[in-house]
Amino acid sequence: MAVNFKLLVSSPEINPHNRKAKSIPILNPFDQYGKVFFFSWMGFFVAFLSWYAFPPLLTDTIKKDLGMTSTQVANSNIVALLATLLVRVIAGPLCDRFGPRLVFVGLLLAGSIPTAMAGLVTTPNGLIALRFFVGILGGTFVPCQVWCTGFFDKSIVGTANSLAGGWGNSGGGITYFIMPAIFDSLVSVQGLSAHKAWRVAYVVPFVIIVTVALGMLLLCEDTPTGKWSDRHLWAKELAPNDSSDGNIVDINSGTTSTGPSTPPSLYNAGLVDIEKKGGVMTPQVRDKDASAIGQMSSYKQDLVVAPTRREALSVAFSLPTMAVAIPYACTFGAELALDSFLGTYYAANFPTMGQTESGRWAAMFGILNIVFRPAGGFLADWIFRMTGNLWAKKALVVFLGVVTGGFLLAIGLTNPTSEATMFGLVAGMAFFLEAANGAVFGLVPHVHPYANGIVSGLVGGFGNLGGIIFAIVFRYNETNYGRSIWIIGTICLAGSLAVSWVRPAPKTAAI
Repeated sequence: MAVNFKLLVSSPEINPHNRKAKSIPILNPFDQYGKVFFFSWMGFFVAFLSWYAFPPLLTDTIKKDLGMTSTQVANSNIVALLATLLVRVIAGPLCDRFGPRLVFVGLLLAGSIPTAMAGLVTTPNGLIALRFFVGILGGTFVPCQVWCTGFFDKSIVGTANSLAGGWGNSGGGITYFIMPAIFDSLVSVQGLSAHKAWRVAYVVPFVIIVTVALGMLLLCEDTPTGKWSDRHLWAKELAPNDSSDGNIVDINSGTTSTGPSTPPSLYNAGLVDIEKKGGVMTPQVRDKDASAIGQMSSYKQDLVVAPTRREALSVAFSLPTMAVAIPYACTFGAELALDSFLGTYYAANFPTMGQTESGRWAAMFGILNIVFRPAGGFLADWIFRMTGNLWAKKALVVFLGVVTGGFLLAIGLTNPTSEATMFGLVAGMAFFLEAANGAVFGLVPHVHPYANGIVSGLVGGFGNLGGIIFAIVFRYNETNYGRSIWIIGTICLAGSLAVSWVRPAPKTAAI
């Protein structure tokens, strides 16, 4: 698994069949593929920076300034996750219809506005309402993953997605360093009162978000072939003599169009039939030419199409989609809840820590995403290359989820009062939890590749649903943080095992 550093800086080898890169030029932001990778993780990073900019200062400063109770603080954390849940579910189909880049830019700009308005908040309910709208930024995870999937080949897509997601997620940890540092500087250097300083501090993430969004809009492409409307041109070039790849047939009128102006759906693109089993409509891949089964069928399924409502529901509620959504709800949901409460948990168990020190230790949990989430993607891709079997990827996801649950049980039941024990257990839990998140999105592109936006949006949304459920667990257990954590660990164990038997992808789907 040695790294060829030349691949990190040089333009990647391109798969001629689908125009996707076979390596990730991480250190080459001037290459088309390197540029998309850079803005994918950076866009999610700055979104996370603002989305989780409140918990580091809520522990003490904002809570006192607004006279908030612990219940109101918990409610604000839940509301921030609720908005993201709604946006992620909607963002998936929007990515399939309009392209992930434009959806990404739109979400960043929409979320930047309430970030800049933090200074106007004067009441606890005002902060809760503001955090709901700031939660829009959490939806950027979906276009981040869909954009990467569109530019990187399946042999490395798990690595690309986990790197982008992991480096972006680290914003949730780094904000624990950045926001207190900005606040402290405004108080000690600029001489502002705490009342004014925390409000002014939120101008910084606003400026950063707008800058990154404009860079993404002006410097990047929608797809390897250019505009989103031209995304299926490679399919025409793949089989110029096959009219089924070059033409789009409207199933309602029977007319044929050769231009790219009409977005294909799952059915009029000739990719799937609907088969009714037990009253449930499920998509089945159509093999028009039995002799062409193999690579051609695989590449055709890579063509992302604009879904109808019925198509979207068929994909969203299929068992393979649920089998990646539920584990992600457990692992990423736990991460979101812990990002909000970990600093307060440390402060409760170690009273000598203040807001800044407990926040710095809590930050380590999020920052470990830089290494641990990509590790899950690396492992998923490596196992897949070694075995050629999606069940191997699936087994990795289940294993990581089960061990995560075990660590959470250990933390919650022992409720450590020794710093070494606490931080050691949290670091161990972080590895398996964050690696599980990366492994899940190493599997997602295989599930329904022609509807990747729908699957990514639903799985991302389930991650936030898990976060909401676990934040509610924290809310109703109030200061009994240990009990909250072992309850979450039990749910993680059960969720991972409950879907372990489900096929990782439909039988007819190409791997």
